[in-house]
Amino acid sequence: MSNQKISRALAVAATALAIGAGAAYAAQPAHEVHGGPGGWHGHFMKELTQLHDQLKLNADQEKQWQAALDTMKQNHEAMRTNHEQMKSQFKAAQQQPILDLNAMAAAHQQIEQKDAQLRQQTTDAWLKFYNSLNDQQKTTVSTALKQRFAKMEARHEKMRERWQEHRGAASAPAANQ
Repeated sequence: MSNQKISRALAVAATALAIGAGAAYAAQPAHEVHGGPGGWHGHFMKELTQLHDQLKLNADQEKQWQAALDTMKQNHEAMRTNHEQMKSQFKAAQQQPILDLNAMAAAHQQIEQKDAQLRQQTTDAWLKFYNSLNDQQKTTVSTALKQRFAKMEARHEKMRERWQEHRGAASAPAANQ
């Protein structure tokens, strides 16, 4: 795994402190999160609520939880808006007879920087909450994260297997000719 992927995984883990699903939801670019009510988003919110209930937060911790949750939701919406803006800019740029690849790259980089700041804000809010927990509560969060990480790894392994099968099936007809 490259250093960039490891850094990204650590950022995801930190942002996920509520639950592993939170990592994917909070840290992923908005265009990568799928599902609506009852879909992936609904599943995430259900897991998040279950963890919240298990933690038995005091009043100060509850404030930190709500602040982190609000930050995550607001920043996710801001990232979604950023990506919609980028799509509009790219559509407009494609109408030009000669593409301005420099401007397109600069716009993309600007959106990525904004999104990175939003992800960091979300991570910081969840870490502030996490740091307010006692050891028993941190153990509960850690257990939930470890379970989610195991599920994510199993899902990734399954995807790798499918990819290998797909690559094998794609190259088999060529070998038969």
